[in-house]
Amino acid sequence: MRIEQATPDDVDVISVILGEIEGYYGGEATPGDRDQIRAALFGERPAATVLLARDDEQVLGLASYSLLWPAAGADTSLYLKELFVRSEARRRGVAGALMEALKAAAVKAGCSRVEWTADADNPAAMDFYQAFGAAPREGKIFYRAEVS
Repeated sequence: MRIEQATPDDVDVISVILGEIEGYYGGEATPGDRDQIRAALFGERPAATVLLARDDEQVLGLASYSLLWPAAGADTSLYLKELFVRSEARRRGVAGALMEALKAAAVKAGCSRVEWTADADNPAAMDFYQAFGAAPREGKIFYRAEVS
């Protein structure tokens, strides 16, 4: 298995995986809009970076992240938005490899930390993150405001 940064050639597989993520969370498993993916990841001002876990040419999972500033003081942090391993590749070390690659990307970018959220109703994810050495943070509440 190897972890690589996605390129414009990966838009189709990222689209399919975004549909799988929607299905996993109970939504309609519709592939993501390819033009939106291309603009968000490879446009003039990329909004995120995607790492892909591959076994030969098969994509096993992805991690999507952005850099945030400020983190603490004037530090930058790497924010993990999505970590997803395809169903046929689970329990094979893919998520751990992606997390290690995220830590390496954070170090390379000069970040002081990696941050993310997890759904409270996903105990498997919470167990994985704690086994990875991360503890839940007290005192933070997640908010979301829709814009149009």
